[in-house]
Order: sequence, then structure tokens, then C-alpha cells
Amino acid sequence: MERAGVLKVIYTQCISRYSKETCFLFIFQSDIQICRWEKEVSLNHLFYVAIRGDDITVKSYKVESRITSRFCHTTVKSSVVNSGPNAQSIGFNVQIPKRAFITNFTMNVNGIMFVGSVKEKTVARNLYAQARARGKAAGLVRYGTDMETFKTEVHVPPGSKIEFELHYQEMMQRKLGFYEHSLYLQPGRLVPQFQVDVYIYEPNGIASVETPNTLGEHFSGMAKLTSSKDKAHVVFKPSLQQQRKCENCTTSAIDGIFTVKYDVLRDSNAGELHYWSLLFQFKMKQTVEAMQTILDDLTLDDYFSIVDFNHNVRCWSEELVPGSTIQVAEAKKYIQNIKPNGGTNINEALMRAVQMLVKASNQGMIDPRSVSMIMLVSDGDPTVGEIKLSAIQKNVKKVMREEFSLFSLGIGFDVDYDFLERIAMENRGVAQRIYTSHDASDQIRRFYSQVSSPLLRKITVQFPEDSVSDVTQNHFDKYFSGSELVVAGKVLPSESTTLNSFTTAFADRLDLSLQTEADYLELDAALAQQQHAFTGFARQMWAYITVNQLLAERSLAPTAGKKRKITQRILTLAVEHQFVTPLTALLVESEEAKERLLADSPRDPKQGCCAGSGMVGPRQRTPVQMVHSIPLWVQMTTPAPPSHAERPLPDHITIVENDPHFIIHLPKNNMDVCFNIDSEPGHILNLVSDPGAGVVVNGQLVGSKRVEEKEKVNTYFGTISVFYQPDGIRVSVTTDRIDLTDGRNNHSFTWGATADITQDRVKVSIVKDSKVMVTVDDKITVMVLLHRVWKKHPTHVDFLGLYIPNNNQYSSQAHGLIGQFGQEPEVRVFNLHQGADPLKKEATMEVKGNKLVVTRGWQKDYRRDKKRGSDVFCWFIHNSGKGFIDGHYANYIVPRLDSFLPLPL
Repeated sequence: MERAGVLKVIYTQCISRYSKETCFLFIFQSDIQICRWEKEVSLNHLFYVAIRGDDITVKSYKVESRITSRFCHTTVKSSVVNSGPNAQSIGFNVQIPKRAFITNFTMNVNGIMFVGSVKEKTVARNLYAQARARGKAAGLVRYGTDMETFKTEVHVPPGSKIEFELHYQEMMQRKLGFYEHSLYLQPGRLVPQFQVDVYIYEPNGIASVETPNTLGEHFSGMAKLTSSKDKAHVVFKPSLQQQRKCENCTTSAIDGIFTVKYDVLRDSNAGELHYWSLLFQFKMKQTVEAMQTILDDLTLDDYFSIVDFNHNVRCWSEELVPGSTIQVAEAKKYIQNIKPNGGTNINEALMRAVQMLVKASNQGMIDPRSVSMIMLVSDGDPTVGEIKLSAIQKNVKKVMREEFSLFSLGIGFDVDYDFLERIAMENRGVAQRIYTSHDASDQIRRFYSQVSSPLLRKITVQFPEDSVSDVTQNHFDKYFSGSELVVAGKVLPSESTTLNSFTTAFADRLDLSLQTEADYLELDAALAQQQHAFTGFARQMWAYITVNQLLAERSLAPTAGKKRKITQRILTLAVEHQFVTPLTALLVESEEAKERLLADSPRDPKQGCCAGSGMVGPRQRTPVQMVHSIPLWVQMTTPAPPSHAERPLPDHITIVENDPHFIIHLPKNNMDVCFNIDSEPGHILNLVSDPGAGVVVNGQLVGSKRVEEKEKVNTYFGTISVFYQPDGIRVSVTTDRIDLTDGRNNHSFTWGATADITQDRVKVSIVKDSKVMVTVDDKITVMVLLHRVWKKHPTHVDFLGLYIPNNNQYSSQAHGLIGQFGQEPEVRVFNLHQGADPLKKEATMEVKGNKLVVTRGWQKDYRRDKKRGSDVFCWFIHNSGKGFIDGHYANYIVPRLDSFLPLPL
């Protein structure tokens, strides 16, 4: 029987026993059931158009989204007229992301207002039962991969005017380096006033905005984008003619998803590799294809195995093996030959996977600081061995070590997704539903991309005591590449308007502590002036995050009493902040509450598992930058972590400042000797080259702004690089950022936060907007000082100063413009006399067998006073240090920032 015929029979049978509004909801639930029967049939075009009716005029359809600091408020409005000769039902349907909470709905029917309010489900149902609206209905129906649908219907006489308005809110989730905002546009007809507006305001700045052509070539280039440093506006406003499928068509070509992707500028970034493990099943052909693609991504640093389970459990390899070309090829053959079979022994498969990781860990194959993951892919409930879900959950939790994580993928409509989600969350993982009506292999690949690069572990966000309250989750087991961690809380009254945050985390070779501060009153003032922002977003964001976390805690509550307490907290917050959740409902009432509609949020249909298999192994990932994103209102009530102690720098020290002036301190001679280097912008000068210690310090010159063509261009250090060859680690400091690289990974920080990073034998301390201290093997220290200038200055540019203590423990092979003085030469100054400048004495210096004419002068040390500096008196060597340094200064120009100085000079 055709689908429409099936639904007609269902509806006819329904209205013979129940009210029309009940059957309106029931028919959509039946529609879902039919799709489950037909497996691959999409629901998108069955009953789903935004405005539904036979002979109606849609005067306008407008969507407006305002995104403020990743939190989005969307409003959908439509104005409709029943232009037919008869009374009829008119429907208003809106698809919204599953992660969104509906916050309000209003409807104006011929001047009678229906206004929505969120109430506890039982309260809303009781009130609805007292005054059900005749000829009207509302409901929420879930289906598809990422959406649920709000539906309402009103039966009105001819000539009636109806205005619909729906509001919902959601937190943008960063995945694979982007936030993606999706709006489902299916008006079902031509609309004279059709418009979509997306406003974005990000206080820290917007890095990129794009509008992928997701609606098809018909609308290519029609989305208009305007943006500035911290704001963006996307408008999509096709004319009536542009909406037509063809020149003379009366149907609309608008049918699909309108997407805006963006990312923000970040004050602090860091990245690090981790290991991971997987557990998969391979019943479907698409899953086999996806798994083969995943295997292609393995490297020699990765260790894995495959567990195949149905009524039996088989391991491709009893031990983890490296991801070599040969092993990957063998694994692919094994996967290709797996045949679907009856039964599902999930419990035994998970036990075998954990045992494999435990064995590898005990044998020292897995770094204890790494992340090992099991990825379970299944499409049926357990039928063999232990089949009680709570027992399986308990068994897995008992054997899983803290450094192991479990990720679950549920395929199809028969999997018990609640179970897969609980067992993943309880074991430091996440779950994902895979829909067979879409490209399952692409869904698996996308999920794999999101979780295959865990960068940091044990992330903790801390804040001073008595500064905040009601903090959301602030301890996280893992941070993934391209994602974001957000903590929210309420700022407590204080005399200070500055809020500090402290973050700690580690990776297999790296320890990180990060300190940020921000003026929240300054942000409030900025937000108040922004038309792109929506009022009260921070309060709503905090409630949104809190409610979602409480819903997750509720699903894992160990006792009924604990579950009741969490339920009450959810209800209190959801009603206060007007969120439609699985525990609340939207009651829509007419004036004086004579008529009521009820929009309820149903549970997802049970979806269940089947025969499976799995891949297990520690995983090393390639580098990606970590994002530390903590909005201003985000905090936690614990003391700040101690910073690792810096090596104190002595009062007298070797300095390179300004354009560039070298001040070489000679402690044995108790004097300072100065010289300038007149080189070219772009040249890289070697400062310290010590192959014995494996350390090289180089500086790259930048030029001042040129006013006139013939004017001399001054040069300054724009980049200072410290390279430690034994560990392959390079710290590169520029006026914009600090990068820590190890050949595979890049950890990047701006000057906007204070941070301590330790990787192997290299320590980096960053003081916000001030300086960077690099210590190598506790023997060699380099300090870099940041100098900012007025951006509109006609000639000056930002530059770096360099400070190197004389007690650095160089080897006997040290050289370079500064390193050569690690072995201090004998210096004698004599014949002091009046110079050409009466304020400056001249003398003769005897050094390295040379007699040089030197001038008494002074340079600046900016460590204590960055604006004025303190004077350092020195003997100045002319001609770029000729006679004082070995050879000519050009001999110290090297090709790369990690280049050692060729010897001999």
C-alpha cells in the first residue's frame, strides 16, 4: 500500500476513537514507524513543509539567528492567510537541531493570541486536559540524524489570518575546527517576503566565516556576507522569481539546509598527540568501507587490533600490532571476509577488548599518559552471554582503567541507544547514532575524525575562591582536536572587575598550565552596545549547559533517590529559563486560557544492536592546535595552581634591544661592551650555537616602516627561536605568538594569557603581554621581552628584546654573536681621553689581539621599566662589532631559524 494510503487508514481509524489533535500527533508517530519498516526511506519530504495547507497564501517567512559568544537564539516567523473558499487546517512546521531547546511559541489567529510557556510535563498535561483547543494541535516529533520537528496545526474559516512565531536556543558545538549553524528551509511554496538573517558577535574576534552552497547551485552566491573584526551578518533573501524552480514554475526551489560556518580568534592555543583504541563491528557493507578508510589512516606509531563478535567473539590479533602497511593490509582482508551471523555477545567482546589494552599496558607498549580507546559499533541488543544491560555496564566499568575510554556507535533503529550512551559516558567517552537512511560510512568517518585526535588529558579549569558559584563541569578527561571546552558559572559580587582562570592539562610529553584574566564589566558594556547580540545570552548559556549536564547525570544516577533530586533541579532550571526538555512541555494558551495546545517532547524511539566486531589499540595522532576557550562568565572555586619556578636572572646580563643593540656583559672584566649589527630585514642572525649542548638561538630581523624611499630602514628582532636538538623541540617567539613544535605537533599561544608549558626537557613560561622565559635542560635560559608600539606610528614596529644570563652552562663548543663570549676573552681598556662628543669619552680596547677605538656610552635594560628602561653604561665598538666578535657579522647569517652556525667561521 502507498504510504499516503497507509497514513489515511491510520488517521481514519484514529479519529473514530480519539480527538483530531490526538490523531494529529499519532499520525506522525505512525509515520516514524513506517519509516522504520521501510528502513531507507527519508521522512524529510513526507508531511514536512514549513507551511501546510491546500489553498493558502504565505505572505512572509522569516528566520533570524543571533549568535553571541557561540550561543544562538533563533526566531522563525510566518504570516499565512486562508485564501480558499472553505475552512481548512493550516500547519506550521519547523525543523530544529536536536541539541536545541524550544523556548517559546506564539500564534495569532484572527486577532486571538496564543502564547506559550514551559511547564513541568505533568502540570502542562493536566492544564491541557482542562481546556483542549478545538481544531488546533501542536507537537514535537524526532527523526533523522540531527533534527526534531515542532509541528502545529490550526483549523480556520476562509479569509483567516494566522501568524506563527517560534523561538529556540542552542550552544554552537565546535567540531573539526568550525562552528556550524544549520537552518532547515522548506517553505513548500513561493513566498513574497522570504528572508534569513544570521548575526554573529564574538567579543574575541572572528577568524573566518563562510556560507557553503548547501541549498544547491540554484542559489549559488545569493547569500550575502558582511563582516568586521568581531561581527558578521549573513543575509539570504531570494526574490519571488529567484525562488522558482524554473522561469515559469509555481513551485519553490528552496528545499534543504542553509548553513553558516565560522570560527573565532583564540587567545591561547596548544596541541598535543595522544594514543587511542577502537572497537568496531562490520555487519553492513558501508561500515566495512568506512573501517577500511580508517585503517588507511593508521601509522607505525599506532597499535590496534580487531574484535569480531556475533554469537562468538574472535580477535584478528590477540595482541596489539603496529599500523604498518603489511598489518593494515591483513586487517583489511580480515574485515572483508567477515560474514554476518546471528547473535550478539557485547559483554564478552568488550571484556576481550579491555583485556587486550590491559595486557599491552602491562607490557609497557602503552604510555601511561596516553589515551587508549575502544570503539564499539553495534546494531542490535545483546542476545548471547550476559544480556542484562545493567550487568554489562557494571562489568565494563569494573575492568576499565582510568586511561582507557569507550566510544559507542549505534547503527540503525533497533539499537538501545540509551544503553550505548550510558556505557560510553560512564567510561570517559561519547556515543553517536548512525542512521542507515543516510550514508552510514560517511557518518562513521566523520565521527572518527572528531575523536581520533585527543590532544590533552585531565583538563581542569580553576578559579580563585569566592569569585564564582554554580559552576558547570570543570574537569574534563580529554580535549579533542578542533573542538572546544566551555565552563560557565555565576560571578559573585566583588570589588574587582577582573576574573582570573587557571587551566591545567597534560599530554604524553607535555604539561600545561594556563592563566587568563578578563574584565567582565568591560565585556558587559561591549555587549550592551552590540545590535548583533541578544539580551541575557550569558544567563541562558549557563542554564543551557547546566541542564544538559544534569540530563547526562540523570541517565547515570545510581539510585532512584539521586535521580529524583537531579530531576527536580532540571525541572526548576528548565521552567525558570523556559526550555522544552524531555521533562518539560510547552503549553500554548489563548487569552484567559480558554483554549490550550500542548507541545510535548517525546523520547527517541528505541534503537538497538546486533552482531559486531571491533578494533583496539593505542593511537598516536598528528598535531592540531588546542583551543582553550573560556567565556568571561566561566569560573571555578579552587585555588590557583603553582607555577613552576623560573631561574632568576642576575642584575648584570647580556642584552639585545632595539635596532638591534648588543650589550655583552663580561663578568670577569666587570664591564659591558656594546655594538650594533646593521643587517637587512629578513636576515637570520645566529646568537648562540652550541652543538655540544644541542642548543641554538637565532633571531630574524624585521624592518621599520619606510617613510621615504632613500631613508635608512632600522632593523629589529621580530622572531627569536630556541631549538633543542636532542628532543627536536623548537620554541619560536614572535610579536604575535609563541609556538612550541617538536617535529610532529604544534602548540601555539598568543601573548594574551599567562602560561607554563613543559615538554620533555624544555620549559616555557609566558607572562601575559610581557615576556617569555625558555629554559633548556635546566642549564640554559633565554628571556624574550615584548615591545609594543603605537600601531599608527609612521616608522616604528613591534619588536622583541633578548636577555641571556652569563651563568648559562654552555659546552666548550658554544659560539655565535653571544655564545662565543661564554668563554670570556681578556679585555684591557686604556688611553682614556676626550672624544669628539664632549659628553662621551673615548679609549683604546685591547681584545682578541686587536686594538680598537671605543666610545663610552649607554644602552637600555627594559626588564623593570618597559617604557623608559634603565641605563647600562658600556664601551661601544664601531663597525658592527668588528674586532670584538670573531670574523665579520655576515658570517653569523644562517638560512633557517633552527640552523647551527657552520664551523669554523
